[in-house]
Order: sequence, then structure tokens, then C-alpha cells
Amino acid sequence: MTRTADHPLIGIGELARATGASVRSIRHYDDNGLVTSVRASNGYRAFPHAAIAQITQIQRLIATGFSLADIRSFPDCMRLIEGAAACPETKPLHRERLRSIDKQIADLERRRRRLLDTLDEGRASTQD
Repeated sequence: MTRTADHPLIGIGELARATGASVRSIRHYDDNGLVTSVRASNGYRAFPHAAIAQITQIQRLIATGFSLADIRSFPDCMRLIEGAAACPETKPLHRERLRSIDKQIADLERRRRRLLDTLDEGRASTQD
């Protein structure tokens, strides 16, 4: 792969293997400005080795429910450092996301109760 002085670059396939992300996802993150690539002499994307941590962090944030737009708005301390703790600037977004998840859980619990009640009503009518 292409190398610059003191800065080895890795190809998208190697980046995908190192992170478990699909090549398509990595291209999408790159196109959305979440990671940065350069074009190698063969025209392929090449990434700095630090992109491994960045992709891993992006996947972690997506897994907690943040959108790419949310992640793009995070300061570098959140987007660029794998396992970075929430920065003070992102605490409100984290709290908002937690409220949203809690609301979804409450809604699912209400639906579950209604479904159980419906099943119980069916049992009672068949026993009469």
C-alpha cells in the first residue's frame, strides 16, 4: 500500500478486516466526512492507520443509537479516539438519546401489557 514519510496508509480492505466494518460502510463513513482518506496512485482509497480506531469508535456510537449526523456533530474527542468517554459537549446528546431509549422501552412495555391482557381475555372466554 502507499506510504508517506512516517505515515503508513492502509487500504480499505485491510481497514475492513481490522475493524469488522464492511467496505461499503467505510466508504459511507468517508463520504460523510467521518474518516479521511486519500487517493493512492492507483485511484483507490487509502486511510491513515488511525482510521482503525475511528471506525471502531463510529461503530460503537452507532450501536448506542446515534446517527451519522449526530456523530458528525461530535467533537474530535468523541469521533477520533476509540473508547473515548463522552465529552462535556456531548453529554446533552447522550442524555437526550437515553431519554429516547427509555421512552421506547416504556412504549414496548405498554404494548407487551396490552398483548398479555388480550391473551388473558382469550383464555378467560374459552374457559367459560
